[in-house]
Amino acid sequence: MPSAAAKRDPQRWFAPALVVVAAVTALRLIALAFNRTDLFVDETQYWLWGQHLDFGYYSKPPLIGWLIRAVTEIAGSNAPFWVRMPGPVLHGVTALALGALGARVGGRSAGLWSAVIYVTLPFVALGSVLMSTDTVMAPFYALALLFAHRAAQGKSAREALMAGICAGLAFMAKYAAIYLIPGLALAALVSPGWRIGWRNAVLMALAAGLVIAPNIVWNLNHDLTTVSHTMDNVGWVRSGAMLNLPSMGEFFGSQFAVFGPLTFAALLLGYIGLRDPAKRGLAMLSFPPLLAVTIEALLDRAYANWAIAAYFAGTVLAVLVMGRIWRIAALAVNVVIALAIPLLTVLAPWPAKDGAPLLKRWLGRVDLSAHILALAKTEGVPVYTANRDILADLFYTGLDAGVTVYAPDPKGRAHSYYEQMWPLPAGYRGKLLVIANQAPDCGAGPVAPAGDLAASGTWAGKGFAPYLVEARCVRSQD
Repeated sequence: MPSAAAKRDPQRWFAPALVVVAAVTALRLIALAFNRTDLFVDETQYWLWGQHLDFGYYSKPPLIGWLIRAVTEIAGSNAPFWVRMPGPVLHGVTALALGALGARVGGRSAGLWSAVIYVTLPFVALGSVLMSTDTVMAPFYALALLFAHRAAQGKSAREALMAGICAGLAFMAKYAAIYLIPGLALAALVSPGWRIGWRNAVLMALAAGLVIAPNIVWNLNHDLTTVSHTMDNVGWVRSGAMLNLPSMGEFFGSQFAVFGPLTFAALLLGYIGLRDPAKRGLAMLSFPPLLAVTIEALLDRAYANWAIAAYFAGTVLAVLVMGRIWRIAALAVNVVIALAIPLLTVLAPWPAKDGAPLLKRWLGRVDLSAHILALAKTEGVPVYTANRDILADLFYTGLDAGVTVYAPDPKGRAHSYYEQMWPLPAGYRGKLLVIANQAPDCGAGPVAPAGDLAASGTWAGKGFAPYLVEARCVRSQD
């Protein structure tokens, strides 16, 4: 429990934490202004969602699209800086929310260190240069934890409602927020500090339900599109499970990079030492996502960021486990990583490895789109491609180009947002500029390329070329 002095004067942790978090956020925004990478495929897709406001989308809930639309409208610009600008700010808010939670369970020092450690974590540094649903979920997840703890301490209906609203908004950012349900239930079982009471639990659930209701209705009206995509990611649900120990080891090992090597070690230690009720509660809030995704990695595969929900309560738990020297060492390691990530985006395309830029995945996208769009305008034809990455950037880069872009017409369930929204019309009979890495064969042998795309960055050496092809030929090869 926090000391009496810390309770009387919450500014004792907040003021220094605010200075650190504000300084880090400002530096990240400055670095973002000089970021030389292109928007990644997911970022351009989220931007495109914002151009077509809805209560749900093909692969994720809608909040990230709404947020990007709001920021770009206010800024009057769709430049990459404005698409990514919310990232550092949202993580700054998350850091302060976790600082408040840390101060409640561990006093001034825990509050200050929770904020400072969080804002320098590797996944936070990455989420501050690339826009993601994890980043949008983060502040609402952290605030849901904070308000739930306050509701448990004061039995306040208002705090429970706020916890529910924040939980709902976290869910509207990413479905991983569902881990709040088992986490809060387990925390209440093992720690009195997280018992909000049945009345407040119902209020919290109702508030969350009202917030997420539009997305649930949207899914029901769209054949559970987003749910189906989520099940596609959980591969063993559809194709059966096979034990994959290397996959599990790779995922678990990657968490030392995601959460920081020393902070992750502290978190694992926190899962073991459960004598302190405060630590028990935090462990129950943190452990379910990490356990679930580790099992998913064992049964099929899992990406490194899938367990991010573990690291909000996990940050506070790790801080409580670490002593002063450990905290300083963890901070030092995290700061090195946190500085390196934005620096690489500013220096891109340097450095290079084996002749290719280290950040090649984030380079060459706009250039390829510019070449494609210019050729399509010259030929006066629409663009057609089955490649999701190319489609994503074509819609972004070609916003004002006046070029129509088509995706394949799906046979059955759509496999992307682009197939869902912009499939090649059944009645189209003209020519298309087909972008593919294999020449179409329309009956007289492979079609010759219609030009050179000068592919670079992520597209270098992948063989993509433009082909002028009749639509009937494209349909015959789908």
